[in-house]
Amino acid sequence: MRTQMIDVTTQDGVADAYLSQPDDGERHPAVLFIMDALGLRPQIELMADRIAARGFTVLAPNAFYRAGRAPLLPVPDLADPAQRDAYFETIMPLIFGLTRDLVVRDGAAYLDVLEEASGSSPVAITGYCMGGRVGWRIAAAFPDRVAALGAFHTGGLVTEEDDSPHLSAGKLAAEVYLGHADNDQSMTSANIATIEHALEEAGVRHQSELYEGSAHGYTMADTPMYGEAAAEHAFTELFALLDRSVASPAATSHA
Repeated sequence: MRTQMIDVTTQDGVADAYLSQPDDGERHPAVLFIMDALGLRPQIELMADRIAARGFTVLAPNAFYRAGRAPLLPVPDLADPAQRDAYFETIMPLIFGLTRDLVVRDGAAYLDVLEEASGSSPVAITGYCMGGRVGWRIAAAFPDRVAALGAFHTGGLVTEEDDSPHLSAGKLAAEVYLGHADNDQSMTSANIATIEHALEEAGVRHQSELYEGSAHGYTMADTPMYGEAAAEHAFTELFALLDRSVASPAATSHA
């Protein structure tokens, strides 16, 4: 494995990013990894490495780079309500500050660097929590460059806003996998029904699955929301999606 921190020049500055890829000098299919709201940190790097170990080039940018290089803040004890509330009071403006226009501008830069590093296009995107929503925006903006989107415990795909992500389902060319957390107030059963209907109406190849009994954040082993069985199932579904959509025979052989 070859891993390094790199800088990605965007229209608005420089995003620090983690790049992980097999150390064999070969070209490998590409995966853009969009972090959750807790930011670019060792847990994200470990997950990126696991994907790369199967024969993929993985780029995980710091989506909050406008506020500074990672880590912006130490992750608190999320089991402590006081620490959790204080942390999210600080981080929520950064999440809401990622408007559609900013995400699309950043996405173009991320894809440019990833395609160059991997020598491969189109790419796949995997996103977690807010990262799934960011990934959806990028996939909708660049349908010729994104072949797959795997989004896990992702909220905010259905909103009352005029630019709600679900309204752009018709712009997707990517195959979509959605792994919903159970009892997730950011993605309710009504929201799930709406996103499924939008994908069906748009003719997007997709799978939408409810992870029963799993909390929002179930993939993240550095949080109390982690659920090992759910996280492993998420990796299984992600790898299947990648193998269907972007994997070369060499990558598939790493399974």
